[in-house]
Amino acid sequence: MKTITRKSMLYKTGVEYGDYTMNHVLGCFHGCKYPCYAYLMARRFGNVKSYEEWCEPKLVSNTLELLDIEIPKLKNKIKSVQLCFTTDPFMENYPEVCEMSLKAIKKLNDADIQCNILTKGKLPLELKNYSKKNEYGITLVSLNEKYRKEYEPNSVSYKKRISALKKLHEAGCKTWISIEPYPTPNIINQDLKQILGAISFVDKIIFGRMHYNKIISEYKEYQKFYNEQAAIVIDFCTVNKINFHIKKGTVRNL
Repeated sequence: MKTITRKSMLYKTGVEYGDYTMNHVLGCFHGCKYPCYAYLMARRFGNVKSYEEWCEPKLVSNTLELLDIEIPKLKNKIKSVQLCFTTDPFMENYPEVCEMSLKAIKKLNDADIQCNILTKGKLPLELKNYSKKNEYGITLVSLNEKYRKEYEPNSVSYKKRISALKKLHEAGCKTWISIEPYPTPNIINQDLKQILGAISFVDKIIFGRMHYNKIISEYKEYQKFYNEQAAIVIDFCTVNKINFHIKKGTVRNL
């Protein structure tokens, strides 16, 4: 696997439900085609030249050394660290990424820092032995494998994602779901209640609309649709006593 070095690792994120974050990989093998905001920004700022280059990730080889320097400086400011917002900590076919992610999580946990994980890969069961403050999540916007193969071509199957997450839940870990970016019916016609039913065991659900895709605007009632879907999430979470967060811009007055 190709590697790069960086000058810093931990930084305060602008994502509304995040605190600090780290991205110890440039690029992502999963190659999501929603399109992926992280890829769009990486190409815009010249970090990658093409989609193909983005799908050949580069590991930040000095990740652990940077954490050793930055954790003591930032420890009192950090509430939690998200892995990751511009890449995937457990991407398929890259054991080097998984290994580095586990070492980084342990290093942060040893400093009594909570880690929040989000992946389209398979969460390792050994995470059950890490800090109970940690929160483990998967992205899940459908149960339709045809859709996954088109929009998340190199990611792990939905079934495997859910299964790994449920095992961590059964081991007493905190678990969550990111249902974002959720597609409109002209992209795929599906029942959100079925998706929610498949992950009713989780502690938290985040729901958000799809952005940066012209196909959405072709669906004339897209805003009404997102308002309705958000209401379904809120009702489901209220009944099942699950924490939830609706991303800004998802719900609007008509």
